Amino acid sequence: MCESMTEVSLRVAGLFAGIGGLELGLARAGHSTSLLCEIWEPAKAVLRNRIPDVPIESDVKELAGLPSDVDLITAGFPCQDLSQAGLTTGIDGARSGLVGEIFRLLDTTRAPWVVLENVSFMLRLDRGRAMRVIIEAIEARGYRWAYRVVNTLGFLPQRRERVLFVATKTDVDPASVLMADEAEPQVLDTSLSQRAHGFYWTEGVRGLGWAVDAVPTLKNGSTIGIASPPAILLPNGLVVTPDIRDAERLQGFEAGWTTSAEEVAKPSSRWALIGNAVSVPVAEWLGKRLMAPGDYQKQRDSELSQDVRWPRAARFDGNRRYAVAINDFPVWKDRSPLVEFLDHPGKPLSIRATRGFLSRTERAKLRFPDGFQQRLREHLSAMEAETAFALAAE
Repeated sequence: MCESMTEVSLRVAGLFAGIGGLELGLARAGHSTSLLCEIWEPAKAVLRNRIPDVPIESDVKELAGLPSDVDLITAGFPCQDLSQAGLTTGIDGARSGLVGEIFRLLDTTRAPWVVLENVSFMLRLDRGRAMRVIIEAIEARGYRWAYRVVNTLGFLPQRRERVLFVATKTDVDPASVLMADEAEPQVLDTSLSQRAHGFYWTEGVRGLGWAVDAVPTLKNGSTIGIASPPAILLPNGLVVTPDIRDAERLQGFEAGWTTSAEEVAKPSSRWALIGNAVSVPVAEWLGKRLMAPGDYQKQRDSELSQDVRWPRAARFDGNRRYAVAINDFPVWKDRSPLVEFLDHPGKPLSIRATRGFLSRTERAKLRFPDGFQQRLREHLSAMEAETAFALAAE
């Protein structure tokens, strides 16, 4: 097993691998994957097509052990029971409760590194019980740890907050992996005539998901499996939902990454695959820091109170837990405006969807950007006129 972090490539076992976002990013940073484990057939179809040389196990509960050469166990364990978009059942939910299988495998494999990924809502749900369960189990096995909320918006035009949790038994401080980098984000003002703006057309009463020159978090769809990509209000007034190929790119995959899922499932399953995935450039940044840790500044530390919810970043040095003062942006990469990033024509938001959204906004108590609702009304009028013209021409 590797005990030094001087440019060392780690051998990875990817549990709950999905479509391989975490493993792909780590591979781009120089690490290699020995084993994948994924139970959902559409995701397995993508893995077989995209990562064909790595064996795939189906059910983590039936996995007796991991290859003896594994240095790093990764797991973007199922978040449906933890996310605000899911059922908020908590760590004991049928899906998220599978995190216990990671600890079972750690007891047999004793890999020196662990990386977990999940929704930031887990820090608040049930007063943070999910995080507490994970931390206590990790500490009981002799690991030091650090976690941090990282926002994909630092890498790509998608606002996506996820908890990255790194634990190790090596002599490396996990905070030197997760918390050596901090960048200042570039906050843009709303400008409907100059920039594209993403929002959730499925909401409008209690929230909007407003994102300037970006899209809000790509989700895995509704609780009944219906794809619900966000909408984008373009500077020309058109309101569209992004093409699935651009959605893949907004997660850092190449366009068409999930096409093979259509061999075993409906095309809409691709939205769930993308919504569940780990953003590839986030995983690549993490992989580079696993390869070459930076310097952690201990003046960021403060007392971690057990009486309040978990902070957005924290660490354990083997003796004491600390809250860490650091933002969600390890990097801020230059990028083209969202309207230029999109390579494929989006699908105009339908008359029914636009009407429903406008109806909700009109009875909501939210404050909307000036001119936003009017732009939606104009989009609706244009769609209705286009439909009327098409019917008249028949």
